[in-house]
Amino acid sequence: MLPIRLRDFVEDPDGWIYAVSTYDNEQNVGCVLRYIPEPGGERVSRSGLRYRKYDFEEAYARIARDKPAYAGLVQRIPTSDLRRVLKPDLEIDHIAGSHDSVRQLLDIFRLPRGAIGCTGSLLCGLENASSDIDLVIYGSHWFTAQSLVKQGIFNGRIEGMSPDMWHKVYEKRKPDIPYEVFVLHEQRKWNRGQIDGTYFDILYTRSYDNIQGAPAGKGETLSKETIEAKVTDASLAFDSPAVYSVDHESVSRVLSFTHTYSGQALTGETIEACGIIEQHGAERWLIVGTTREAKGEYIISKTMLGE
Repeated sequence: MLPIRLRDFVEDPDGWIYAVSTYDNEQNVGCVLRYIPEPGGERVSRSGLRYRKYDFEEAYARIARDKPAYAGLVQRIPTSDLRRVLKPDLEIDHIAGSHDSVRQLLDIFRLPRGAIGCTGSLLCGLENASSDIDLVIYGSHWFTAQSLVKQGIFNGRIEGMSPDMWHKVYEKRKPDIPYEVFVLHEQRKWNRGQIDGTYFDILYTRSYDNIQGAPAGKGETLSKETIEAKVTDASLAFDSPAVYSVDHESVSRVLSFTHTYSGQALTGETIEACGIIEQHGAERWLIVGTTREAKGEYIISKTMLGE
């Protein structure tokens, strides 16, 4: 079987469905509960079974109460407990066959087989009329897709983000930076748009041959700090966690566990980052997104802002 990786979904013996949130999944899968079969659930599967969608806090509370063996920083399910694995790259053709907007996006991107997938509710067959499209692009193909989003907006095949949509994203994320600063950073990422009025984004996931190098585990917490540093490598800035290698006297990496600060800076730019310092072996990393809404934590590109 192919390795389980970030943005796959898995199902446990009771039919509970989880979003995979880590790469280190050999013995047990790091994930977050998303859907549970419930008679009054608002989502309906293709077989007619009703599911309830769980938000972050509800998911952790339900796991702590009913499946404490899975509880932790993320939920951890032994691979022996898995009933089903849903992989975006393997299901994309099936999804596109019944979803015209996904089919249009595949026509725009035209990436090799295995380079693109679709995750989220569409992967699980639990979408509704308001569901977004979460495309997954694997490895270096992500940067090709990013260029094609930009090109598509310029030539009119993809609808850009309206001010109303930017405000909705800002309110959903609740970042600890001003709205104007948030939008300036987001506009140059070229990782989202609309197709026939349906919002979509492109999400980075490592290729199978690069999974082993992904950061894993929590380090020793040292302090909260704000640093200024030059980014020496932003090639994994859209991963989860986003990784920025930096030139700094005591910090070697800045990691963001919140999607808000992925792709926030380019190689060669100077950033200001506020977060928690963790010790990882001989290295110290600054972690942004140590809580769900990352209150008091942020990354900004001082270079992009002209500071």
